[in-house]
Amino acid sequence: MRRYLRLYAAFVRFAIQRSLQFRLDFFFRVGMDVIWNLHYLVFYGVLTLESPTIGGWNADQLRLFLGSLFVLDGAQMTLFANNHWAFPGLVNKGDLDYHLVRPISPLFMVSLRDFAVNSFLNLVIAVGILVWAFARYPEPIPAASIAVYLALLLAGLVLHHALHLLALLPVFWMQGGSGLRDVFFIVDAANGRPVRVFKGWAYRFFTVVLPLGVIVNFPVRVLFEGPGLEIVVHVLLATLAGVAVLLFVWRLGLRAYGSASS
Repeated sequence: MRRYLRLYAAFVRFAIQRSLQFRLDFFFRVGMDVIWNLHYLVFYGVLTLESPTIGGWNADQLRLFLGSLFVLDGAQMTLFANNHWAFPGLVNKGDLDYHLVRPISPLFMVSLRDFAVNSFLNLVIAVGILVWAFARYPEPIPAASIAVYLALLLAGLVLHHALHLLALLPVFWMQGGSGLRDVFFIVDAANGRPVRVFKGWAYRFFTVVLPLGVIVNFPVRVLFEGPGLEIVVHVLLATLAGVAVLLFVWRLGLRAYGSASS
């Protein structure tokens, strides 16, 4: 574990040095993510002018939901997004070979190699928005609920990474991996909606089959409903299942992988 932490610290140092060399790109990406956050705040702000609740949540609860969504998005953009974008190229060009021969987990390398410094600044902004949403909330939230909420939000981050990478792994058997990635981006919109706006089979699909609606929605529910066993177990089981499926398909993919030397 200590070796992995030292290696990741080296990744972060290298990323900071590189970001200082391309400052225009750094600030452009920061501005792009700020606009993304603002469009969500404005969108739901306009909706709450016409409807007192959306998916069962009022304006104060929606602010906490959006703040949580921004934090999760900032974290996944900081830790994983650049690595997700690069992964199909690693496989198609045979560059995955370089990770397979190193005395380190190749899944660790392809998941965390590139730390996005510009997105880390957006993560800090997102945390500020979340703190503001907590300060605006009119009722006290128990410390136990906040602690469980934070733990489940971390589990949701792991689940989102697993689902996103699963959408890319078919590149081991296909010439390109962008098709399924684009499909993932389309269905990932469910992550940015109060999941109770979906009804019937759609609700079951986004909470059980492809549990994108669990990632942010269920941790936020803990803040309003308390850390119920059903919510906690649902998030943990979904995360464990997502990671287990990822590891299984990853091993299958490595067996099918045709390296640059083959």
